[in-house]
Formats: sequence, C-alpha cells, structure tokens
Amino acid sequence: MKMQSLLARRWRIFKNNRRAYYSLWIFIFLLVISSFANFIANDKPIFIAKDSKFYFPIFIKYSEKVFGGDFETEARYKDPEVLSLLKDAFIVWPLIPYSYDTIIEDLETPAPVIWSKNHLLGVDDQARDVLARLLYAYRISLWFGILLSFFSVVIGVSVGALQGFYGGKIDLLGQRFVEIWSGVPLLFLIIILSSFVAPSFWWILAIVLLFSWMSLVGVVRAEFLRNRNMEYIKIARVLGARDFQIIFKHLLPNAMVATITYIPFIASGSIATLVSLDFLGFGMPVGSASLGELLQQGKNNISDPFLAIVGFFATSLLLGVLVFIGEGVRDAFHAKSR
Repeated sequence: MKMQSLLARRWRIFKNNRRAYYSLWIFIFLLVISSFANFIANDKPIFIAKDSKFYFPIFIKYSEKVFGGDFETEARYKDPEVLSLLKDAFIVWPLIPYSYDTIIEDLETPAPVIWSKNHLLGVDDQARDVLARLLYAYRISLWFGILLSFFSVVIGVSVGALQGFYGGKIDLLGQRFVEIWSGVPLLFLIIILSSFVAPSFWWILAIVLLFSWMSLVGVVRAEFLRNRNMEYIKIARVLGARDFQIIFKHLLPNAMVATITYIPFIASGSIATLVSLDFLGFGMPVGSASLGELLQQGKNNISDPFLAIVGFFATSLLLGVLVFIGEGVRDAFHAKSR
C-alpha cells in the first residue's frame, strides 16, 4: 500500500505538470501512428477480396499473374492495367496511398511541390510524399531512441552497480576505463567506420550504444556507494543474503529512482545523434525515411522553404516532447516528492 501511494503521488505530481502530461500523450500518439505506418501510408492495398479469395498485399508479395495478368513480377497496384484487373474486387486502401519510397508520377509541376489537398505536407525533390516519409521517419527515430535507452540502462546500471557495490580495484579500473572511453569522439568514429561498413539501423544503434550507457554509470555508482554500508545492508549480510540478492532486492530499486529520470533525456540525445548523422550523410542507407534527410533536403532546396519548415518543426516537436517528459519525470522523482 505504501508503494502504491508513493507511485500515485508521483503520478499526480507528473500530471500536474501540464506541459509534461500533454507531451506524454503526444509521444504516445506519435509512437502508435508511426508504428503502424505501413497501414496508414502505403502504395499497396491493405486487403483485397477477389473471386472469393482474400489477399493481403502489405504482408505478402503477389505477382500480377495472381490477379489475371501476364507478368510474374510483383503487381504494381497503381498501374492502370492492374487496376483494370481489380475493378470488380473489394479493395481497402491505406489513408495515404503512398509509401516512403513511392515516386509520384502524376505531378502537375516539377518536384518539389508545396502542400496541397493530395499532399498535405508537400512533395520532396525526389517526388515522394513528405507526410508518408515523415511517418516512417518518426518510426525509425522513436524506436531507435527506445531501444537505445533500454540497452543503455541495462549496460549502464550493470556497470555502475558492480563498481559501486564491490569498490576497490573494480571501481578504480572501471572509472579509468569510463574516463578514457568517454573521450573517444563518437561522430568522428562513425564517419571513419562508415567509409568501409554499409550503414544500417542496427549498425548505427550498436555504435551509438557503445557510448550512450556511460551517462548512467556515475549515478548508479554513487547510489550503490552511498547505500552499501547502510544498516539494512549489514543486516541482510548477517542473515545470509548473497551479493546477487542484495544488489537486486535492496540496492537496485533505490538506484533505479535516479536512473528513470535520465531515460527521456537519453532518448532525446540518441534521436538527435541519429538526425545529425542522417543530415551529414553518415546515417541510414540512402533513400531511407529520416528526419535528418528531410532537413538536408530543406538545406538543398532553399528556394522551397516548406521542406525546411516541415523538417524543423517535426524534429523540434519530437525532441521537445521528450525533454518535457524528462522534466516532468525528474520533478516527480525529486527527493521532495518522496
């Protein structure tokens, strides 16, 4: 009951911070719609019912011959010939009939094209719908931040816990390693590695993870050093508790209170790193939907400022939301609210 009342009090403090509370709902909204970007923005139908048979083009590739055509290659559902084959079929199309890499061929003016009723955020200089690319870019950025935060917490908390609990040579050697490793320039390292390694989502995640976990080591280490000689820890040792039990049952919950407040800031920092790499051309593979690539298009098309405006506000919204959430969590877990 005491733990439930403490969590309820922290949630009430967080909720009273209206900026953080609304930012949390915006974050959830962006995460949900971007996670289902394939169903919202795609140039393939979600569902087709033809001749008492059901097809799901989003999940399965069907050749044109399946629908009565002549070719064995995958059907292009926007092609007039394919549409004529499906004229009697029941088709469920996505809300936005373009994927992130769909080339729009029926533009009235050369790309880029400012926003219109058919393209709410316009068309970029490669004749691709900006709104569709933005949905996919949010999905990559959000899941990059979530995964990186999760693995950073696991590694950072583990290293900090071992240093703070055992102390001595383990703590001394661990601190020297962290100090040396933190001095390695991440951006230059990625630029060098990208010259002979093909960039990908998981490759960038692994490289950034090598450095992102260090921000948590100091916090967790300090909590363990402060609490490891407390009376309740000594009593647990006398009662026969093992090191593993003391760490996870008695010390780690106290350390996690300080760690949780860092998670939104780690996520925002990781997303900013990904955006920077994409903007410089060392991030996701060419053609991938990313916020950095959208900002780069804005830089390359000064005469069409709507691309820069969309990229700026999209990136600012995502990073700002995470920072506001982090501030709300920090206030909720502040010592005065315990």
